[in-house]
Amino acid sequence: MSSKFQLAENRYGKTRVRLVKVTRHAHGPNQISDMYEWNVRVLLRGDFKTAHTEGDNSKILATDTMKNTVYYVAGRSKATSMEDYAKELVDFLLGRNPQVSSAEVHIESVLWKRLTVDGKPHPDSFMRGSDEKQTTTVERAQGGDFAITSGLADLVIMKTANSAFTGYIKESLTTLKETTDRLFATSLSASWTYTSDDLNFNAERTKLREAMLKTFAAHISLSVQQTLYAMAGSALEAAPSVSEIELTMPNKHNILIDLERFGQANPNEIFVPTDEPSGFIQATVKRTA
Repeated sequence: MSSKFQLAENRYGKTRVRLVKVTRHAHGPNQISDMYEWNVRVLLRGDFKTAHTEGDNSKILATDTMKNTVYYVAGRSKATSMEDYAKELVDFLLGRNPQVSSAEVHIESVLWKRLTVDGKPHPDSFMRGSDEKQTTTVERAQGGDFAITSGLADLVIMKTANSAFTGYIKESLTTLKETTDRLFATSLSASWTYTSDDLNFNAERTKLREAMLKTFAAHISLSVQQTLYAMAGSALEAAPSVSEIELTMPNKHNILIDLERFGQANPNEIFVPTDEPSGFIQATVKRTA
């Protein structure tokens, strides 16, 4: 190969390894189960130069082996959080592959909810929830510490009151009218960085999520930006284990329908939902000390 080129950054792995994990806490007629559905991606960095430059695969762990490893580690894992399972998977891959300099595991978890039957949680039956996904990315280099970033995506939320948008720039191309009473809908995505790798990750996730949703509901919004900042601040206050948080909140617009042309009033009640094109608001909020 020409000496004009050299291999820079490279990594490879297996993606979209789907896994349902059921944890059975008892057996027989009184069995109680927990279940998770995870979508796993594994990426490896390391000494793979000759695979690219010479076609030498002697240091390559087949991606099919990675797929099998996802299931093998899950089968012996006692982890009850995505983060702890991802740590186990990273350690397993690094321990068996000295040619790998670092391993990264990314997991998305879809939402399943336990059924309520006759007012009581059912021990072994579930229903799919919304499109919301829980996420985590866990990475570690050989001999290094874990870096853990978790989050959520596609959490659709809406306020039907206490939302305004006024005082923005008006110029020759502005057609948007000011409003002090609009629908505010968004598809929330968030990611946060933990300062420790030894936490009750499920409890931390619950605190962060509930803090953001509580603030969204209670906030008198003057803009998406203002509400985003308030939500991020409440999340950091709720979880001292988190050093920073990034929120992405695209608008899911609801356009007020003009019914006056039909001789009918529309006191901010009839809308058409549309998400394209949409505003896209994103910010990272971190602690000052």
